[in-house]
Amino acid sequence: MTYDDTGGGSDSAGSVLLLVHGHPFDRTMWRPQQGAAPGHRVVTPDLRGYGGTQVVPGLTPLSTFAADLAGLLDHLGVRRAVLCGLSMGGQIVLEFHRLFPDRVAGLVLADTFAQGETEQGRKERNDRADRLLRDGMSGYAHEVLDSMVSPATVADRPEVAAHVLGMMLAAPPEGAAAALRGRAERPDYTATLPTVAVPTLVVVGSDDVFTPVADAVFLHDRIPGSRLAVIEGAGHLPNLERPAAFNDALAGLLATVRESARDGADMTES
Repeated sequence: MTYDDTGGGSDSAGSVLLLVHGHPFDRTMWRPQQGAAPGHRVVTPDLRGYGGTQVVPGLTPLSTFAADLAGLLDHLGVRRAVLCGLSMGGQIVLEFHRLFPDRVAGLVLADTFAQGETEQGRKERNDRADRLLRDGMSGYAHEVLDSMVSPATVADRPEVAAHVLGMMLAAPPEGAAAALRGRAERPDYTATLPTVAVPTLVVVGSDDVFTPVADAVFLHDRIPGSRLAVIEGAGHLPNLERPAAFNDALAGLLATVRESARDGADMTES
């Protein structure tokens, strides 16, 4: 597994931030967030099958991605972390929370949704996986670019659109297909949302067509005490399209996590 490990901070203070990319991207999608968390150790991996991490063909369930992340944290000597995931990354974060709730200090769920896959959705994901294996990434990447980022981003920030396209073109088809097949079998996380007991931020681009604002509201309404941030003018990738607004929301969540950790330490001492 390839990853970046930058910054500092102590695990006990909830100051480790693990950034989990979406499909079909890699860890470079988090470049604008690398320096956005002063005092925090920021860990940014390439998921299995993406970027420089080993490609395992077949089917990669969300539980495998989550176990990979837990193994990476073990390797780094990190017990608890704030997990931030976007799109597929958000679903991996939800699975991580289901499997390892005691290792989660806070959650950021960006442009993602909790509901299980439908029969039609299952068929579409498996058909898309077949297409990627047969034809490669190019046709798919060019088709979805205008949905991944807002039209305003394509017009006003062409370098961002070029970065997004470049990540998609570079994604290994076998890894992307395995992830699609795994997501086709994902469970419904709706029942687990009320059990989330850590500071949580739900964030979404106002113009996201893949996971619209309604999906974010669904999460926000069911996670106790969660905050909702709608990033105006952004599509499916607000962290790249409107990084200043995204980073402000992220900083607020990290501050809340730190306060919660301090309050918990004070209660233990007293």
